[in-house]
Amino acid sequence: MHRNRKAAPARLACCALLVTATALVGCERGSPDGAAETATGPSGCPDVQARAQAAVTRAERTDIPWGGPTTGPEAVSGKTIVYVAQTMTNPGVAGAARGVREAARVIGWDVRVIDGGGTPAGIQAAMSEAVALRPSGIVIGGFDPDSTAQQAARANAQRIPLIGWHAVPEPGPSRQPDLFTNVTTRVQDVARISGQWIISDSNGRAGVVLITDASIPFARNKSDLIRKELAGCRGVRLLSVENIPIPDASSRTPREISSLLSRFQDRWTHSVAINDLYFADAAPAFRAAGEKGSGPPYNIGAGDGDPSAFQRINSRQYQAATVPEPLSLQGWQIVDEFNRAFSGRPASGYTAPVHIATADNSEGATAWDPSGYREAYRKIWGK
Repeated sequence: MHRNRKAAPARLACCALLVTATALVGCERGSPDGAAETATGPSGCPDVQARAQAAVTRAERTDIPWGGPTTGPEAVSGKTIVYVAQTMTNPGVAGAARGVREAARVIGWDVRVIDGGGTPAGIQAAMSEAVALRPSGIVIGGFDPDSTAQQAARANAQRIPLIGWHAVPEPGPSRQPDLFTNVTTRVQDVARISGQWIISDSNGRAGVVLITDASIPFARNKSDLIRKELAGCRGVRLLSVENIPIPDASSRTPREISSLLSRFQDRWTHSVAINDLYFADAAPAFRAAGEKGSGPPYNIGAGDGDPSAFQRINSRQYQAATVPEPLSLQGWQIVDEFNRAFSGRPASGYTAPVHIATADNSEGATAWDPSGYREAYRKIWGK
């Protein structure tokens, strides 16, 4: 990772000019829908930067012991799970599905994945199909349950437990919508550490582009929280918020990146996206513009941490860091939560801690997972 890089004199001068210009003429366009930008200042934010550096150092640790459940009900046999995916082109959704399948093989259950294709109609159709199959349980994989309220209500009426993966903002059980539990890291923690990484990495002086998918409430909430974190440092300027739906990322991201490079040039020092996949699609545009793979802009993914993200980070090709979800662990946790539901037990209450992966601490890695969870769940299930 490029820790505490010093800004080039020309870039600092540019930032100072930006402050003056902003005072005279107001903010530049912050997003396609006219969202306001953060305040700026040439002096950085020493106190905020110091706290951010300390938080980032803690999050970069890889020697994190298993902190999840070590007791619970033994495996219930003969269950069938349907995983309804927002879209399997979303690496996080697909990674969690792989974890569910792996854990299901161990516990002895069947799993079927139905891909919603990333469209409201497709997700509703997938959810209708899932309920019609009358499985033992249904996973809501990465979409808002309210978008399939009728189907979810039918599942609730049939006493089919629903477990979300990134389905609602908070981890744990949900009453509205009615979920046995929701498996996710805390979006507040992910957003906070993503913003803190930018503040720390830039010494409190950065021009930032934020990429989100406003059609997904979870993603929209995450990007709003990132903006709030960045706004705490007066030396950080939010240049633009780009709303690019995940299903459109491959077609739209390269065009948007080219346009942003033309508009902001050296003022653009850092990027943060709610999903790593945007940087896979951004890389060709950066390369075509002659930008170095090692940055700037220095890019961090605020979520997922799929293998291609680790590859880009480790090879220093247009991504410097990610805040990866422990996707395999979360798949195993989903299976364990279902087993608790089937056994009449409450949800485990476990939430995985946040982690930052960089080239300095993830060399050779293709994913992030705390150690010990497979052994812990096998022991719980008697497998």
